[in-house]
Amino acid sequence: MSAPTVELDAQYRQLREECGLVERADRGLLVVSGAEAAEYLQGQLTNDIEAIEPGEAAYAALLDRKGHMQADMRVLRPGGGPELWLLLEPVGLAAATRHLQMYKIGREVEVADASDQYVPLSLIGPRATEIARAVEAATIRTGTGVDLIVPRAERDAAQAALVGAGAVEVTPEAAEILRIEAGEPRFGAEMGTETMPAEAGIVEQAVSFTKGCYIGQETVARLHYKGKPNRHLRGLRFSAPARGGEALQLGEKEVGRVGSAALSPAFGPIGLAILRREAEPGATVAVGEDGVTAEVVALPFG
Repeated sequence: MSAPTVELDAQYRQLREECGLVERADRGLLVVSGAEAAEYLQGQLTNDIEAIEPGEAAYAALLDRKGHMQADMRVLRPGGGPELWLLLEPVGLAAATRHLQMYKIGREVEVADASDQYVPLSLIGPRATEIARAVEAATIRTGTGVDLIVPRAERDAAQAALVGAGAVEVTPEAAEILRIEAGEPRFGAEMGTETMPAEAGIVEQAVSFTKGCYIGQETVARLHYKGKPNRHLRGLRFSAPARGGEALQLGEKEVGRVGSAALSPAFGPIGLAILRREAEPGATVAVGEDGVTAEVVALPFG
């Protein structure tokens, strides 16, 4: 089904006041199965995977041994069995697949890429949970709504049912505005393979400090208990529209780069970036080379 030809402001209001529907066909889905699936992921990912109940999900990250992110994901236990589903941004799929295939040797675990079999549908807005009941699907709660994972063969029927229940199809650009306003970092935009969870502000959601060991744990724990990250996720209020990837300067020093940028109907041109600690809320940074500036602000916007 195609997205409606309505203005971005109208899509934004729909997301804010009712419920918008966005197809996330580019996201990856890994299925980890076998009797040792949960135990295996417990030693690889940052969150408490063994504690996930049937039908529930948890946010987690895959790190290297120095505590840098290789991917982030929502981990879902779709039923009562040992199978677990990992929903990932496309930029992290290859690294996660390679890692999980490599380290499963000798374990009763299978890792399969099921991205071509399922498609995630995002419902965003205050009515998202209510409207999600219109279809039978694996469900993941997000910061802005609900993600439904449906078989690709049932995609059109599921979209029709959700629209019939009150959702309106919107563009990914409209959904991106709400993500930025909420201050939710995305792997491949604000976060990358040089990012630590504490720098992205995702420790509370993605990291368990009570479970057993996992790759990168020592660095994450040391930074949490004994140190302070040198960089922090911040909001940016631009003086004019900006683009992702542009350099950010505080005085003569580059303090980061724009991760994502959008034109918000409520807040004007805004963005997210992971900045060095000296670029605190209230500071003004130069953006790129076109004379644009940005005020550094705390998150979320508003």
